[in-house]
Amino acid sequence: MFDIELLNYNPDTPPFYVALVTALFAFFLSSLIAITYEFTTKSIYRKAHFLQSIVMISIVAATVMQAIGDSLAIGLGMLGALSIIRFRTVLDDPRNITFMFASLAAGIACGVLGYVIALTGTLVFCLVAIVLRFSPMSNANELIGEIKLQVPKDETQQAIIETQLKKHCRNFELNQLRFLNPKRIKGVTNDGLPTIEEISRENLQEFTYLVRLRYAATVTALTNSLKEIEGLEGLRLNFKKQPTKL
Repeated sequence: MFDIELLNYNPDTPPFYVALVTALFAFFLSSLIAITYEFTTKSIYRKAHFLQSIVMISIVAATVMQAIGDSLAIGLGMLGALSIIRFRTVLDDPRNITFMFASLAAGIACGVLGYVIALTGTLVFCLVAIVLRFSPMSNANELIGEIKLQVPKDETQQAIIETQLKKHCRNFELNQLRFLNPKRIKGVTNDGLPTIEEISRENLQEFTYLVRLRYAATVTALTNSLKEIEGLEGLRLNFKKQPTKL
């Protein structure tokens, strides 16, 4: 019966069975995309509402395409009606936008009865996402580190530091260079009188680097390597994940 209904399909008045099969097939494909997203995403910031949106948006797209059919007037009217709605949801991660568009494309293809196109595109998309998940492009180490170290004032110190960084870092760049001023430390004597102690740092300079570690490198190995620099006075490391935004 489904075959007869599909063969007699009229874009202006689609039968109930065609609309039902289209919506269910769009739901099946978008579910595959959502499962692939869940399996290939490493970030712990995965919201359940986003996964639900991936599943449901293809059904909405398929319904809209069937409602438009071959009518230009309905298409323009639908475009005007949808333009009234202002979507202000921000997707910071470009990868999330890609999955949303994949589900939307699957729904559009189902809405115009392009089941083979929708199935092929969805399977290839999911396969590529899984392959990228286990490839070097998956960005296994997303931590960006800030390193601050104080060394004697010498023109050769920068080259020495960057030599050590090249051993453990995939990328690094000099973010700041400061020449330190004398440091004043407030204290209290045994008699309770306030004292100020001034520490001279005229011979010190402070380098600040932004670094990204190599895949097999560790923070401990990087720290031990930097401690080998002669004249090192202070070393601070801070690693955190940087948000990915367009």
